[in-house]
Amino acid sequence: MTNPVQRAIAAHEQRFLAELIEACRIPSVSGDAQALQTMADWTLARLQRLGAQTALWPTTDGPPVVWAEIGAGPRSLTSYSHYDVQPADPLELWHSPAFEPTVRDGKLFARGVADDKGDLLSRIHAVEIYQALYGDLPLRFKFFVEGEEEVGSPHLAPVAAAHADSIRADGCLWESGGFDSQERYTLYLGVKGIQYVELSARGATSDLHSAYGAIAPNPAWRLVQALNTLKAPDDTILIDDFAAHVRPITPLEEAYLDRIPFEGEAMKARWGIPAFINDIANRQALQRFLYAPTCTICGLRAGFIEEGQKTVLPSLATVKLDFRLVPDLTPELVLRLLREHLDRRGYQDIHIRPMSALAPSRAHPEAAIVQAVTASVAAVYGHDPVIYPSHGGSGPLYALGEGLGVDAVTVGVGYPGVNMHAPNENIRLADYFKQIEFLVDLFRRFGTAAA
Repeated sequence: MTNPVQRAIAAHEQRFLAELIEACRIPSVSGDAQALQTMADWTLARLQRLGAQTALWPTTDGPPVVWAEIGAGPRSLTSYSHYDVQPADPLELWHSPAFEPTVRDGKLFARGVADDKGDLLSRIHAVEIYQALYGDLPLRFKFFVEGEEEVGSPHLAPVAAAHADSIRADGCLWESGGFDSQERYTLYLGVKGIQYVELSARGATSDLHSAYGAIAPNPAWRLVQALNTLKAPDDTILIDDFAAHVRPITPLEEAYLDRIPFEGEAMKARWGIPAFINDIANRQALQRFLYAPTCTICGLRAGFIEEGQKTVLPSLATVKLDFRLVPDLTPELVLRLLREHLDRRGYQDIHIRPMSALAPSRAHPEAAIVQAVTASVAAVYGHDPVIYPSHGGSGPLYALGEGLGVDAVTVGVGYPGVNMHAPNENIRLADYFKQIEFLVDLFRRFGTAAA
């Protein structure tokens, strides 16, 4: 037996699929200015057809942000999506052309269909279904659709700051949610931040014969010795005052750990490792993954590292590090603490080159939007969602979330086999249409709850 929402969606399935295919045909690969503008214009026109008030917010030397607002009511809800996609390479591994969307086995295959055009179009289609069945939305729904997510969202923060009054809302729906490997709908309430840096040490003006290692400084050793001050053998981060700026987790966040399925043994087997760091148990591993900051060596380079041997004293040594950040560790703070830590130990000569940076963001588990999404998942999908208070990875959430005092939660059309950023990216069409039903329920639940 179907309900009116399901029947309305079924009546429009073919048109909705055709529109999703049309969007995925646009090869809006990051860096392709013409294709990005085409996709921005397409998105703008589609939102205008909803009856939304729309605008293109320009960026400095980048693609515009598509902005739209529709509906009326005491509450507002911002939707974050992006219209840029990853390159399709390697093309030879696709079973059908990346920008010729193809339906196979109940799935739609295309570059960008999971990341993130499926999420974007499902939200547009949900607004249309709600309007057709019930009239005007009972809340102000705001679309924020950027074109630079795949290259680190370099202009998101300044655009968000410039339009903060328009963007600020009673909640935010982030992109990239969906099902886990056990078909449980999964929500994330935040992300870690990141500060990526390159450290370098210099010696002689050029590489020397290694015989001079007896008298000439070796920047590789210098850098290794500096790195050795950053972490203890038990993986504790030793940077002065670093730990003092880590916000303690709350009892409620602690309690969430008991509800999260963490398949630690399967994870270790898949990675081919005998144990987690310090042989910690699964629960502690989950807690560290969600709540602990990191300091990771991503790559080291110095001297001769090719096959064979070459007796050389390198003139330059570099290392790339990333710090995954939790509240209240900001990228600016980490850079300052790192510089001061090295300087106190006599490593003023170690050069720090800041690279990408994102602040952490975390919603309150009892926020109204979290409660509404949780209830709508239970009503539409038939089970309570698995809720992660944070993700171990990073994203540009802060500028639209905690930075504006807004609680954000991920919802989307994903599942473990989407092949995001890989050949044969896809979504399951049943998930797509169910997501529309879920969003319609959420509009009603979140909008009318404040009435």
